[in-house]
Amino acid sequence: MRAITETDVFRTGVQVDGETASYLTAETAEQDGPVVLLLHGTYWSRVWLPVLHHLAAAGLRPIAVDLPGLGRSGGELTPETATVPALADWVAQFVSALGISGSIAVAGHDIGGAVAQHLLAQDRLEVSRLALSNSVTYDSWPVPGVIRFRDPEVVAATSAHEFLAARRQAVATALAGAATEQRIADYLDPWTAPRVRRSWMAMAGAADSRYTLGLVPALQRSTTPKLLIWGEDDGFQRVEYAERFASEIPHTTLLRIPDAGHIPMENAPDRVARALIDFFTP
Repeated sequence: MRAITETDVFRTGVQVDGETASYLTAETAEQDGPVVLLLHGTYWSRVWLPVLHHLAAAGLRPIAVDLPGLGRSGGELTPETATVPALADWVAQFVSALGISGSIAVAGHDIGGAVAQHLLAQDRLEVSRLALSNSVTYDSWPVPGVIRFRDPEVVAATSAHEFLAARRQAVATALAGAATEQRIADYLDPWTAPRVRRSWMAMAGAADSRYTLGLVPALQRSTTPKLLIWGEDDGFQRVEYAERFASEIPHTTLLRIPDAGHIPMENAPDRVARALIDFFTP
């Protein structure tokens, strides 16, 4: 069996609600390998790129989708369509559009973790296993850099230059020791489009911790295996929240990643990939 490398990762798309839903995937070692759906939050599918080829080489079928209006996907989010329940509904449509049925493994990062929790807790998909990486939980969100966009006057007054400068700083902080000029530029690239900036601000404006707080009772009843992979140095989603989740939500294991920030896939791709493979491989 040949090794699967980063060059085997490719981008493709499918139509959902008349718009292109763009996603990253990779050639797999097994054509019919188990699907692993990878969700992003306030960034885009780029957060999962460092681990995709590892997952594919292990026989999994990774699918890292860009939520509508974000990354490379078409459309544009509004305050109504950017809520966690609305995004979960869209993800369910995306999975259906791919012709995937039955149980599916799901991983979520940042606000994508809230969407993943909603998919499980509200039975929007048949989630076989749930992994969360530096996800929003409980009342850990929205963080100050996001909550300010609840104010329509702030949204209207934010210029493209101001937006990109703020996101540059946030990305550099999130990447921690993995931050390079090229990597920061990669993350910023979609936001050079006005439509994507507006979608991001809609997601920020719709951010609300009631969407995770309200899921806690259902998560406590859930017997689905759960894995938390957490960069210990994350200043956005502190590891204390992961510790609380692991202690209060049954069937949860916490893996702490030292010397890693908000996107541990960039800081420790091999270790994160190994943990996901071990968790998701039947």
